[in-house]
This record gives sequence, C-alpha cells and structure tokens, in this order.
Amino acid sequence: MWTANRNTNLKRRSFLGVSAAALVSLAVLVATPAHADQLDDLRASGALGEAFDGFTRARDASAKDFSSSINGKRRKIYIKRAKSEGISVDQVGSVYAAQIAKKAPDGTWMLSASGEWSRK
Repeated sequence: MWTANRNTNLKRRSFLGVSAAALVSLAVLVATPAHADQLDDLRASGALGEAFDGFTRARDASAKDFSSSINGKRRKIYIKRAKSEGISVDQVGSVYAAQIAKKAPDGTWMLSASGEWSRK
C-alpha cells in the first residue's frame, strides 16, 4: 500500500514538473489564433469562464458550442497526459486549471470547486 502511494506521489511530482511544457501543448492544440481570439473575447465579455477542473464553462448560451469544442480538445489532452503519467484525468485537469488561471487575462471569470464565480 505504501509503495503504491509513494509511486503515485512520485508520478504526481513528475507531472507537476512538466506541467509548463504540457500547457504549451494545450495552447498549441486548443488555441489556434482564431480560437485564442474567440476565447479571449468570450472571457472578456463574461460569456465564458474557466473552472477549477481545467475546463471552460459557458456562462451565456451564446458560448455553449465554443465551450464544448474547447473542452473536447482539452479532454483529449488530459486523457493522453493522464495515461502517460499514470494519474487520473481529474488530477491532470487540476494542474492545467492552475496554469490556465495564471495565464488567463484579468477579468476572466473563474469557477471554484465550491461552485462560486469570481473575477480574476
């Protein structure tokens, strides 16, 4: 049991150490110039927010399709990363969420794990 926990902790630390590189891959795959502009516009308008789990949330019906598209791309990245690191998709999403929150422009709506929205 202890060995399994130790291995999981080592994998987590290893994953955390490469999260910056992983964020670059996320940016490349998810944020083509057109998508990046649209993502920033929707964030700025408040129609779309970022959540604690590394996925976007549509705060307005007009952003629902875009949010689904971005989340589908992010989910693929998270699944691939989780498999390669031997950790859960939720853990991967949490690491990405922290990086996304740091990089998101001021004014971006952020959803906490308790379900509360706040602006960055």
